[in-house]
Amino acid sequence: MSFSVFLGYAGLAVALSLLIWLALRGINIVFAALLSAAVVILSNGLPLAAGLGEYFAFGPLGAFTFAGKFFLLFAAGAMFGRVMGDSHAASSIALAMVRKLGPSRALWITVLATALLTYGGVVVFVVIFAMYPLGIKLLQQADIPKRLFCAALALGAGTFTLTALPGTPSIHNVISSVALGTDLFAGGWLGILASVIMFGLGMWYLESQRQRAATRGEGFVAGPRDRHIADDPGVENYPHWALALVPPALVLGAILLPRLLSTMLGEGEGPAFALLAFANAQPVVWPSLALFAGTLVTVLMFPAVRRHALYSIGEGTQDSIIPLINTAAVIGFAGVVTQTQGFAQFSDIMLRSSLPPLISMFTSVSVMSAITGSASGGLQIFMSTMADSYLAMGIEPATLHRLATIAAGGFDSLPHSGAVVATLTITGLTHREAYRDMGVVTVVIPVLATLICMAVASL
Repeated sequence: MSFSVFLGYAGLAVALSLLIWLALRGINIVFAALLSAAVVILSNGLPLAAGLGEYFAFGPLGAFTFAGKFFLLFAAGAMFGRVMGDSHAASSIALAMVRKLGPSRALWITVLATALLTYGGVVVFVVIFAMYPLGIKLLQQADIPKRLFCAALALGAGTFTLTALPGTPSIHNVISSVALGTDLFAGGWLGILASVIMFGLGMWYLESQRQRAATRGEGFVAGPRDRHIADDPGVENYPHWALALVPPALVLGAILLPRLLSTMLGEGEGPAFALLAFANAQPVVWPSLALFAGTLVTVLMFPAVRRHALYSIGEGTQDSIIPLINTAAVIGFAGVVTQTQGFAQFSDIMLRSSLPPLISMFTSVSVMSAITGSASGGLQIFMSTMADSYLAMGIEPATLHRLATIAAGGFDSLPHSGAVVATLTITGLTHREAYRDMGVVTVVIPVLATLICMAVASL
């Protein structure tokens, strides 16, 4: 191995370690991503101008490519979350759930609600914004630390419903289906096994942490970003819970209905079918429009927010900027990494290794997802560059589909992951405060589930 090749590999390892270390230290993630990207550029001999101006900013995985693609979604989600909080609608729904199920079930409510949303095809970022005001009130009523809300949100929205459950319409399942020519239910029994493991162990961990927190006297503490939800007036000023459900039901119905109607009706001609085709072909724009509509309905329905509607919507828009930029910066770092020679050579090394095919596949997908901080990004690279080679080794397409998809959802959630950064930024917590719990349910448990499923599949 030449010195330049060694330096390139060392630079990648140092840059990734630096980004994770800075994130855990609570250093601004934009600065951390830029500094780590500079280490990759200098150690791998990439052109400085192209590295920062193109690969980091505007490449296929560039920061502003991501920000431009998801700006409407972040802005619309933050607007809807803000008006749901200011109108006290989220508080009304939360209190109704607590009365029905009991305050100790707050984490179960969060996990099951987010799992239902993501399995129905709702984008993860939409779920984060939609659940945030409701989750804050649930935690306040149950006196549960806010760090556990992040973990519950991550378990329900970012694990088994995205990668394991058969039939999920997530982008991860679709990537594998398109690349391998399988359907969305491929490897179904392995997916069900992985889902049971992730959900079962995840809920056991969350409940054990809730009980430990109660024993230590650790409870809910409102942050600066959620005081407008936590410090609202008494229940006599809340709208009825049934009315409060109308805006979120409208949003979710608008997002899910086109998919359901297309499944039942098939293809056809006319304006209605054209609208269905548009909705199903726009995974970002259509949910954004649904959230805008939900915001408008919330404003029209509830006087508490109608009196200062423009201010609330404006504050919601402002709330979206920091999460968007922070997440985009981490994606930009991945955009630089994917341009290096070492990243390109990694697939050749894995395919020439003497590891069993399933272990080699797991390692390949995991490393790519870890470096990019994205399950979909790592899986897309794997499917486009290495999947055919593993099929030639004798792995069945359905098995490769499910195991590779599940594997992508493990090491993608390291501290520099875009979804992790977005969740922590939206909730106003630091990595030091909340990442340990998130890491257990999104990294440790999914990796364990993947290894168990691989062992079963090998038999």
